[in-house]
Amino acid sequence: MRVVERWGAVLLLLGAVAVAGNGEKLFKEYCWGCHHQTAEAFGPSFRSIADKRDAAQIMAQIADPEHNYKALGYRRNSMPAFADLNATQLQALTDYILSFKDKK
Repeated sequence: MRVVERWGAVLLLLGAVAVAGNGEKLFKEYCWGCHHQTAEAFGPSFRSIADKRDAAQIMAQIADPEHNYKALGYRRNSMPAFADLNATQLQALTDYILSFKDKK
């Protein structure tokens, strides 16, 4: 039984690494033009976003910014919607953004 438990843990860890890697890939494909991981650019940095928002707020803003920007305190919206991302991609990108949360 212990061998099965260990392999299960290893597979779970490998799956988490793959999802995290996918989040970085999605960031480079969709977000890099306006956002950077730790520095302000046209849009706020991922660190800034992660420090202020929870996962649900981040996902809502990515999928439908036109209907969420006011609730997040922005005066205007300049972010395009990425509604073509599936749930797994949206979660991977959100997890990647949240990985920059300040660890105080």
